[in-house]
Amino acid sequence: MAFRVLIVPDKFKGTLTATEAAQAIAQGWHAVRPADELELLPMSDGGDGFGEILSRLLGAAEQRIETVDAAHRPCQAVWWWHSDSQTAIIESARVIGLAMLPPGRYHPFDLDTAGLGRVLVEAAARQPRCLLVGIGGSATNDAGFGLATALGWKFWRSDQRPIETWTQLAALACIQSPEHPLAVAELIVAVDVQNRLLGPNGCTCVYGPQKGLRPEDFPKAEACLSRLAEVVRQQFGHDFASEPGSGAAGGLGFGLRCFAGAKIQPGFEVFARLARLEDRIRASHLVLTGEGALDRSSLMGKGVGEVARLCCKLQVPCVAVAGAIADVEQVRPSFSAVYGLVPDLTTQQEAMRHARFWLETLARQVAGELRVGM
Repeated sequence: MAFRVLIVPDKFKGTLTATEAAQAIAQGWHAVRPADELELLPMSDGGDGFGEILSRLLGAAEQRIETVDAAHRPCQAVWWWHSDSQTAIIESARVIGLAMLPPGRYHPFDLDTAGLGRVLVEAAARQPRCLLVGIGGSATNDAGFGLATALGWKFWRSDQRPIETWTQLAALACIQSPEHPLAVAELIVAVDVQNRLLGPNGCTCVYGPQKGLRPEDFPKAEACLSRLAEVVRQQFGHDFASEPGSGAAGGLGFGLRCFAGAKIQPGFEVFARLARLEDRIRASHLVLTGEGALDRSSLMGKGVGEVARLCCKLQVPCVAVAGAIADVEQVRPSFSAVYGLVPDLTTQQEAMRHARFWLETLARQVAGELRVGM
């Protein structure tokens, strides 16, 4: 019996993009079951690959702009425009992404989101009906301060001296709105985490270390962002810092809410809606999903776990493939079956070095076992 198989993986971080992972799975599967009808649907929950994946779904055209990266080095960034629906798509990781910077060379105190603000202004000039911004993968921890300055917001001390870097925000006294605020009918921020801005589960403590913040840097960073949140609350009457997702991308979720009027949504929901994911699952006999590391956090709103949840709801078998699987006993009940490269097929080092080969090999194994009844 020939199957209709939907292949909908996330990225295998550090080795394969979601598109590359989908292609590897498809190639391995096709080698064993050539009669099956395969549909490749790489997914993104708001991080790296968001722009490419959503622009492909919509058929949006690539645009280019001269801006700066998180370290204010000149760069050419891309964003996407779909004229029929008047939709603009921006991927923060393509402008202020951590992967764009030489490892260890820049400290987050010296980085900001101003370059992303320039791209936002450019996209808003098209007067889109909807502007989608995926904010995962950023190098920054400035709560959108740099972006706000690029949009025309001004930040002042009590002695009327301007605040010029986000690390001076502990002295913030008041915020001045721009003469011409950003005007977008609907600005949606796609986030891949639900952390709030401040505290032990906030952006500084949880995600700061992977960007270069040291524990001794936490008090200064937290003081700056706390003061920004307090002045925003006092002046504008909104406690944006307490909202889920406000801590995403070093507080960029907070900044876009405050200074651009954005709405925060889980990135998977944005992807699923544009991809008509439920319809695609319903039309399939089997769904293959996966990511680099499958663990219990995968079931807490991440893409792979949400695909599994939809498959369960629609009573379509869902198989997960991953680089490595942790918390196996907690993860396995959410899927029809789970398969990992490490340690069953190869070592972690080999899986990282030749990720595509091993993912194809794993897909062949899964397809072969389907023959005898999964």
